[in-house]
Amino acid sequence: MDFSTPRLAIRKITVEDALFIFELLNSPDWLKYIGNRGIDSLEAAQAYIEKNYVPNYQNGLGNFLVTLSSSYIPIGTCGLFKRENLEFPDIGFAFLPDYVGKGYGYEAASVVLNYALKELKLTKLYGFTVPNNSASIKLLEKLGLQNKGSFTLEGDEAELLLFELNP
Repeated sequence: MDFSTPRLAIRKITVEDALFIFELLNSPDWLKYIGNRGIDSLEAAQAYIEKNYVPNYQNGLGNFLVTLSSSYIPIGTCGLFKRENLEFPDIGFAFLPDYVGKGYGYEAASVVLNYALKELKLTKLYGFTVPNNSASIKLLEKLGLQNKGSFTLEGDEAELLLFELNP
């Protein structure tokens, strides 16, 4: 499953992307808003990809690598995640600091959202973020998701904001 826009190329994440995943998961915004995943080496990043990304490419879902189409330099991720205790998937995204605020998040998420609605025929989609992540809140709202209030994912203590799209 590959997607593209004039500025972006989006594809599945593989173990060959470990260096980028290491960088992203240790970036200041990831650590602040998503949390430390303990990725302290290239080997740990490879194992994280094999455990958390590769097995999730089922039924068209999963986390995708976002690269610049002109150079294929990775700049972030965007994907659809199915959580066991929720009926519908959620959309999520993360970008390296140098690529935030340039429209890449909206561009990538719009493509993934369009795919979810048109190809996967999803009738509802969620989005989650921590209450102090104003950039993610703005992006979810720009995508058309509505804030439904506080939510805690099963097995996680962090209070999140739940956003919902009912096309």
